[in-house]
Amino acid sequence: MASPCWRRRALAAACLGSVLLLLGAALRALRPAFESNAVGTSWLGGKRRSPLQTLYDLDQGPRSALAEVHRQRRELLHRACSRHTRRQRLLRPEDLRHVLVDDARGLLYCYVPKVACTNWKRVLLALNGRGSGDPRAIPAPDAHAPGRLPSLADFSPAEVNRRLRTYLAFLFVREPFERLASAYRNKLQRPWGAAFQRRFGTDIVRRLRPHPSPDALARGHDVRFAEFLAYLLDPRTRREGPLNEHWERAHALCHPCRLRYDVVGKFETLAEDAAFVLGLAGAPGLRFPEPPRGPAAARDRAERLFRDISPFYQRRLFGLYKMDFLLFNYSVPSYLRLR
Repeated sequence: MASPCWRRRALAAACLGSVLLLLGAALRALRPAFESNAVGTSWLGGKRRSPLQTLYDLDQGPRSALAEVHRQRRELLHRACSRHTRRQRLLRPEDLRHVLVDDARGLLYCYVPKVACTNWKRVLLALNGRGSGDPRAIPAPDAHAPGRLPSLADFSPAEVNRRLRTYLAFLFVREPFERLASAYRNKLQRPWGAAFQRRFGTDIVRRLRPHPSPDALARGHDVRFAEFLAYLLDPRTRREGPLNEHWERAHALCHPCRLRYDVVGKFETLAEDAAFVLGLAGAPGLRFPEPPRGPAAARDRAERLFRDISPFYQRRLFGLYKMDFLLFNYSVPSYLRLR
C-alpha cells in the first residue's frame, strides 16, 4: 500500500486535473508515482532510478539526518496548509508559470526570486549540458532568458498531470522579510536596477512622495524603504494586479497547498539542501554556486532597514506576508515590534 505522502501526491494531481478538465486523471493518479510508465524518459527506461523513486526509497528505510529534516518539512507544510487555509480558488494554467520542468531528470522546480533562483536556473541548464556542465559558466541573463527552461504552464492538462505524478517537485524559500529587504536593495537601490526603478520607482515616488524632484520622478532611483513598504500596502497596488514576482509572497507564486512539493529547501541552509536535491537528481558531483553573502549578513541588512519602520507598518506588513511565515515555519523576527 502506498504511504500517506504518495496518496496525497496522487490526490493533488487528480485535483489539478479536474480543474484543468482532464478526464480520467483521478484514476491514473491513484497509482504510486514510481509504478507509472507514462513518462518516456531514460530513468523510466530502467537505466537509473528517478529522483522521486530515490526519495521514496530514502523514506522507506533508515533516514539520514538530512532526509529526516526534509521529511519533517513536508509534514509541517502539510499540517500548516490544513490548519491555515480554507476555501481556495481553483488553479489556472498561468498559476504554473513559475514551475520549471526538467524532463531529462524528472524534476519540477518552482522558482522564487531572491532565493538563489538564478543559480538554480543555471544548475538546471548545466544538468542538460549547457555551459559545459558548469553552472558558473552560464551568465545570469542567459539563465533568465525566456524559453531556456520550459514551464509547467506550457503543457497540456494531461502532460501537467503526468509530470505532477512522476517528477520530483521542489522549491526554495527564505525568511520573508529578509527576502523583501534583498529585493528592495537589488531592484530599487542598486545601479543595475535602473529598469525596475523606471518601472516601479517612478510610480512609487509619484504616488507617495510629497513634492518629489523632477529627477526622482523621471528616474525613480532614490525610493526609500518606507516608501516601498507603503507601496506594497497601498490598496491601489493590489487592485492593479498581482505583486511583482520579486516581492510577491512565495506561497502565491508556488501554491504549496495546492501542489505537492517533495523537497522544501531553505536559503538559510542552501548548500546542504541543494546538495540533497542534486543527490536525488543523480548529480551529486555538481557543485551548487555559493551565494556572495551568508544568512547572517542578510539578517543584519533586514534588521537595519526595518529599524526605522513604525510598529503600525510592521504589523500591517507582517499581515501581508504572514502566510509565508506560517507555511514555511519561520519565526517572527526579533527586531519587529508587533505589539
